[in-house]
Amino acid sequence: MANDSVNVGIETTEQRFEKILGREPFKGLKGILNSLSSDREAQCAAVNSANSYEELLTRLGYRITLTNQIHVQDCYSRVGAAGGIKAVLPYYDIPTQSSLPSLINLDSTVTTTAKSAAFFNKMLVTLKTQLSAQK
Repeated sequence: MANDSVNVGIETTEQRFEKILGREPFKGLKGILNSLSSDREAQCAAVNSANSYEELLTRLGYRITLTNQIHVQDCYSRVGAAGGIKAVLPYYDIPTQSSLPSLINLDSTVTTTAKSAAFFNKMLVTLKTQLSAQK
């Protein structure tokens, strides 16, 4: 029982990851990660080892496909095997007033715009900074 009391209050890497990822600024990135994998340990490892958003997606088994624009409403009709879309993530960032949609496709690709990829790349950097500051 003495050993149990030693571990009380010690936050694991995964617990810290979950707590920080759950904060409001990371809502969009969390939605993407949850659509790619339900394995939080794998997500944590991928975030900690990735140096870019594209690399993060690759580490989770996806590749990024850039497109000029995404018509979100049209994409909902293509969800499923026939349309090839697993999930439509219509993220809107209020501070920048930007629509930053992503499509998770059944062929293990993430379709997004260059603007969205750049946004989530910055978000990844911020997440990694907060994760390392919490240690």
